Amino acid sequence: MTYTELYDAVLSYTQNYEQEFAANIPVFVKQVEKRVYNSVQIPALRRNQTGAFTTGNKYLSAPVDFLSVYSLAVITNFGTTGENYTYLLNKDVNFIRAAYPSSLDQALPEYYAIFGPTIIGSTVTTELSFIVGPTPDAAYAVEMHYYYYPESIVDAGTSWLGDNYDPVLLYGTLVEAITFMKGEADMVTLYNTKYQEAIAQLNRLGTGLERGDAYRDGQAKIKVSP
Repeated sequence: MTYTELYDAVLSYTQNYEQEFAANIPVFVKQVEKRVYNSVQIPALRRNQTGAFTTGNKYLSAPVDFLSVYSLAVITNFGTTGENYTYLLNKDVNFIRAAYPSSLDQALPEYYAIFGPTIIGSTVTTELSFIVGPTPDAAYAVEMHYYYYPESIVDAGTSWLGDNYDPVLLYGTLVEAITFMKGEADMVTLYNTKYQEAIAQLNRLGTGLERGDAYRDGQAKIKVSP
């Protein structure tokens, strides 16, 4: 389903062609996308990025499209046949501050935590940053696998959700639309039920089917009564 198809479907389902309503459809869609991405971990919406620690600097900026961490690794001997990945353990800021109170506690990092907004000079940005411990004692390469916010179908015209599981987009948008219209309670309930069913099915795919196989988990089967 493309954005044009989604837009037309919302108009058809609601039979509402008022200019103000139509102008708000992009808002409805983007709200649904954010809700979905924060509800289901979809392997297809995961990417990796390579960067580098700075010697003596225990902070690392998050990617601009960052949603959540999948893994964070320090790479020693980067770019050689002897590359070695050391995966950092996730802790909270208090642990790292207590365990490594001084920036002079320098070695290969072992732990990381989400610290807060990235500060560039005297400017506080809206992007997150990480704190690691111990403080890097060299300019180590670092690789982060993370879930990200993809470009909205509103702006791109297509998206992974639109191409692979559009019911969650359609019914989620209809929930927003009927709420905007202050529709009847039974219609709100109907669309919300459809949306919850779609989310459950997407969750089954993202955190179920795409994380296993028949060899390790066995084949799914329905018990048949004798």
